[in-house]
Amino acid sequence: MMADDYDTREIWRPLVFRLHENAPAVVREVLLERGWTEFDKEEQDDADWNLYWRNSPFRMTDHHSIKPWQRLNHYPEAVRITRKDYLARHLKRMRGSYGSALYEFSPVAFIMPNDYIKFISEYSKERQSRGRRSSYWICKPVGLSRGRGILIFQDIKDLVYDCTVIVQKYISNPLLISGYKLDLRLYVCVTSFCPLTIYTYEEGLVRFATEKFDLGSLDNVYAHLTNTSINKYGASYEKYKEGIGCGSKWTFSKFRSYLRIFGVDDMLLWQKINNIVILTLLAVTPLPVASNCFELFGFDILIDEKFKPWLLEVNYNPALRLDCSTDDTVKRKLLHDIVELLNYRQIDAFRQNQVAGTKAGRRRVPWSTAGGSATREASGLLTCQKVAKCTSASSVQPALQAARVSTGKVATPSKKTAKAYPRKTLTSQMRERMNMPKTPSSEKAEAKNKQLQGAGYSPHKSDQLSHWLPTPDFCKCKLTTRPYFLSDKDQRPIPRVGDFVLIFPFNEAALRASKDGTDVKSIIKEINKLVSKQLPSKEQNTKKKVGCLTSV
Repeated sequence: MMADDYDTREIWRPLVFRLHENAPAVVREVLLERGWTEFDKEEQDDADWNLYWRNSPFRMTDHHSIKPWQRLNHYPEAVRITRKDYLARHLKRMRGSYGSALYEFSPVAFIMPNDYIKFISEYSKERQSRGRRSSYWICKPVGLSRGRGILIFQDIKDLVYDCTVIVQKYISNPLLISGYKLDLRLYVCVTSFCPLTIYTYEEGLVRFATEKFDLGSLDNVYAHLTNTSINKYGASYEKYKEGIGCGSKWTFSKFRSYLRIFGVDDMLLWQKINNIVILTLLAVTPLPVASNCFELFGFDILIDEKFKPWLLEVNYNPALRLDCSTDDTVKRKLLHDIVELLNYRQIDAFRQNQVAGTKAGRRRVPWSTAGGSATREASGLLTCQKVAKCTSASSVQPALQAARVSTGKVATPSKKTAKAYPRKTLTSQMRERMNMPKTPSSEKAEAKNKQLQGAGYSPHKSDQLSHWLPTPDFCKCKLTTRPYFLSDKDQRPIPRVGDFVLIFPFNEAALRASKDGTDVKSIIKEINKLVSKQLPSKEQNTKKKVGCLTSV
């Protein structure tokens, strides 16, 4: 079929996003930057959207009625690990099943008031031990976030609460930089729970307390808590702090460079952190089967002075507010990479290809030969969308503006960027094409593409993002798997997309164990093998550098 058999206006359609109230403003900004348009319920069909982003869980009816071209930003029951008491119960169960050695990355938690007697027993046992210094404890309300309601105490008479809380031993020997406490906000994206597929984001936030750590003042939240929502109101927040600078955040890149200056093995540290992420998510696997979802978690990790990472909590909606330039650097790129990870890339490229065809005088080039790699890999997508070649995300917005000029439309920074065609979007086009009978030419093209794939064709890694829109055959199947997140050649998750790096499955055995129901026992065996490879000598070398770090 020839390119100019289609009217340009019929080819170029925007992707559509829906935002629930209270959704982060930066989500809207990023999607508009990429040329998306916001859903207008008065002018578009109810199903004419591609991404729905909200802070609260979706109803199960939303999951059951999901269309092949749509994505939801939450999995059902993901709160199993994001509420502090739920997380504590799941980790306790995993300790009992697979041993405390693997699951010692989180202090034992007492859920109050139910565990009050158990806590009193543990507290009294420690107080009666001769020669043992009394522990410090931390109390957190299970339903609050951003550091609200947290209490640190040593004497039980100071423990006061009026809601369900968890009480844990307070890690009183944290890693300090120039005397300031810090923790890590690690972004984790789960693109599927069945099979389990986990990506961690290479960049992230190092969050500092804004006053120097001091066990003599347990009520000083600016010395013991790292939450920006608290520290930005502190007197020292905007002041220059020796060794830290102004504000209270670094990027992971800066932090890891800092560690390497002192000879610390940051790779070993990150391996341990990845283990924590996998083991934590295994504790809630499997979740109810749901299609076309993803989940962005915020893992809060504390590192102690012996360079042991500890899991503090898992956040359901990690904050995407831009409080400083570091936030902007990390979070804006994070959202762009999420779009790439979900494989909207092919559809962004579709828009760019239309512009390129217009500039070239609409040459008569068959779609099957324009941009070979995209054609071979995304045959099902081409059937519906006529995509020819992938382009980088950075080129999308200039191309979009050029397309508007070429079609006589003025580019305006409006929230509704596709007002001229309110009901003709990619989703409506897809529905139309899915319902069209196959022609002899389309069947030949599909057979040719299958032949190419069977010959072992493997496109360049940057083009290995497979179908975001499903093939016609996929549309006939139940949506219980995720072929659009996997490479066509070997049905394995893509190892890297932007700054997202695949950490699970990490080998063939883990991949097999995560299919058709998660075999947690087999996965734990594979993780034990990984842990055994972390050489003790490396840990000893790391410990020797601790004194240098804490004194700088």
